[in-house]
Amino acid sequence: MQFELSNEFLSILKEDIARGDKDTVAANIRALYPPDIAEILDEVNLEEAQFIFRLLENEVGSEVLMELDEDVREKFLASLSDDEIADFVDELNTDDAADIIQELPEERQEEVLEKVEDEEHSENIADLLAYDENSAGGLMAKELIKVNQDWTILRCVREMRKQAEDVDKVFTVYVVNDEGVLLGIVSLKRMLLNSERTIIKDIFEEGAISVKTDAMAEEIIQVFEKYDMVVLPVVDEFGRLVGRITVDDVMDVVREETSKDYQMMSGISEDIETTDSVWVMSRARLPWLLIAMMGGIVGAMVIANYEDELKLSPQMAFFIPLVVAMGGNVGIQSSALIVQGLANNTLSKDGMLKRILKELMVGLLNGLACSIVLIAYSYVFSYPVALSLTIGASLLAVILFAAAFGTFMPLTLHRMKIDPALATGPFITTSNDIIGLFFYFMIGRLMYGLAF
Repeated sequence: MQFELSNEFLSILKEDIARGDKDTVAANIRALYPPDIAEILDEVNLEEAQFIFRLLENEVGSEVLMELDEDVREKFLASLSDDEIADFVDELNTDDAADIIQELPEERQEEVLEKVEDEEHSENIADLLAYDENSAGGLMAKELIKVNQDWTILRCVREMRKQAEDVDKVFTVYVVNDEGVLLGIVSLKRMLLNSERTIIKDIFEEGAISVKTDAMAEEIIQVFEKYDMVVLPVVDEFGRLVGRITVDDVMDVVREETSKDYQMMSGISEDIETTDSVWVMSRARLPWLLIAMMGGIVGAMVIANYEDELKLSPQMAFFIPLVVAMGGNVGIQSSALIVQGLANNTLSKDGMLKRILKELMVGLLNGLACSIVLIAYSYVFSYPVALSLTIGASLLAVILFAAAFGTFMPLTLHRMKIDPALATGPFITTSNDIIGLFFYFMIGRLMYGLAF
């Protein structure tokens, strides 16, 4: 049955902690899974979290650590001694252990690694820390099952038993040569169906999809998605098998990237959490607010430059919000589709020009439909013909521009190796507001026959 954290449960738990009743608290959390316990620790204060955490066995405690929110875990790790952290790190796979160590201050990282009892485990963690955390080397775990192509099935079984002690889940058995170069994979089914004296090179499947240690998260996600993989081997520059990445690690990266892109699209310039301080949250939001404000100032200057048009037809002011809002909406729609296509690698291989032309055709159809509705509205409510034509023509022009601009910007940023998510949200809306106003008044000037 799924655990649901309630205020009543928290209240009773806190009372038991306040009384120092270890037995009752331990009994209440004993049947819970690590993610459930982590959810509780996220909701209590540091002292209460420490009380609960010290009642856990190292194996469970290490899993709980990985489930905590990053901000909570950072504070929690700071409250633990080097020996305590080392004990928990000893229970984790190398990739998770490296994530924990990486969150510690640099001066503590070496001290904790020195206290890890398993020297080989400590060395493997140190190796992973040398890689970029968003690369295959930083995401992979060293624990895996591998056999030599020249081994018999009987020897493979003996070796696999030893290796399996350090592997939580066995997805694949990799085949390597004497130099450790990845040659392919062998299924457990084939090993079961063949004689124990059979040599692995006679039954294994040659070739295995892999990535190099310097492959970045975006490429790794695309490989997992394209080939529907559960686990992906990682090789060094010489093709030697050095680790594996499991799908759960990739899902964590996807969540982080999605969260980052969503914040960027919303005009938040750095990764923040709801638990961050007022200063941090303000600092992350202010840059784009200032940019939007500057865009608003430029928009006001455009309106001021066409004061004569507004004097001639004050009714033009009624439709300013509509024109700029439609341009912003269309721009966000176009850019969002492009950003999504770039993120999941589903964007067609058409060139930029062809893609922009396609969006222009979509914009033309949408623009004509919206313009006809708007002209009909202005006719029904007896607005001047010049005004009706102005708002209809300017709306069409704004929608066409927004569709093209919303396509062009993310594609251009992507080619420049800049996150295309920057091209959505405030950037698109601010740009389209200014251009939309310019189009609106320029067309108004033409329609009312004013000289340039």
